[in-house]
Amino acid sequence: MTGAVEFTPAGGIPSIAAASGSDLVSIERPEPGIGVLTMTRPQTRNALSLAMLEALQQGLGVLQNDDAVSVIVLAAQGTAFCAGHDLKELTAHRHDTDGGRAFYALTMRTCSDLMQAIVACPKPVIAAVQATATAAGCQLVATCDLAIAADSASFCTPGVNIGLFCSTPMVALSRNVARKRAMELLLLGEMLPAEEAVAWGLVNRAVKREDVLPDALDMARKIAAKSAATVAIGKRAFYAQVELPMSEAYDVASAVMVENMLHADAGEGICAFLEKRRPEWPAA
Repeated sequence: MTGAVEFTPAGGIPSIAAASGSDLVSIERPEPGIGVLTMTRPQTRNALSLAMLEALQQGLGVLQNDDAVSVIVLAAQGTAFCAGHDLKELTAHRHDTDGGRAFYALTMRTCSDLMQAIVACPKPVIAAVQATATAAGCQLVATCDLAIAADSASFCTPGVNIGLFCSTPMVALSRNVARKRAMELLLLGEMLPAEEAVAWGLVNRAVKREDVLPDALDMARKIAAKSAATVAIGKRAFYAQVELPMSEAYDVASAVMVENMLHADAGEGICAFLEKRRPEWPAA
C-alpha cells in the first residue's frame, strides 16, 4: 500500500495520506452511523492513480470495519468527481522494459479489486457526485449502490475517442443501465447530462450542486436508522441474485429470507410493527 491511515491523537477525523505526504483521501464521521470517504486531489481531477486506488480501498476498509458506521458516502473535492485513470501515469510506464504491461495489469487489477470491494462491502455506499465523472470515474459511480449527482454534473466513457475502449467501466455500466444505453455511452464517448443519467438509471437523482452532499447524507441517515444486519443481508442478496436466471434467483432469495427471518433483528422488527412501536436495533 502506498497510503497509511493517520488518526488524530484525540480520536478525531482520520485521513489517508500518500507516502509523499500529499493527501489522497480523507475520512470523516459527520454523525452517528455515517462515514464519508472523500477524494481530495482536485489538482488531478481526482484521477485514479495506483496510489489513489489503493487509498480508496484502504479507506473503504477502515469504514467497513468500523462498527459505528452503517453507511458510507463517497465524495470528492474540486471541479471533477473523478477523471478516471491517471493517463499521465499510465503513459509514463510505456518506457518500462516491458512497455508498461506489468504496471497496466497491476493498475487494472487494483481498480477491479476496488470496484468489487464496494459491491462486497456489507454497508451501502452512496456516491455524492458534485461534478463530472468520466471513464473509470463513471465506473466508480455505477459501482456504488446509490448515487446522487449535481444537476450540472455529466458522465462519460470517452476511451473510444483516444483509442482506449472503456472495457472495465463497461462491466459496471452494463449492470446498471440498459444494454443499448451502455453501448451508446461506450461507442459514442459523449457526455451524458445528469438529468439523462437519472432517466437511464445511472444515478438515483439530480439536485443542485450545493445539495449533493446534504442529500447524500440525508439518504445515508435514513438507511443508518434501519437494522444494519438486515441491510447487510439485503445488499449481499441483491448482488447474489441480480445476474442469475429467475429460478436460481428465487432459490437464493428464498434461502436468504429464511435466514433473515431467523435473525434477532427480524424478530424485534416484526414484534415492534405488531405492537405499534419503534424497533430497537441492537448495537453493531
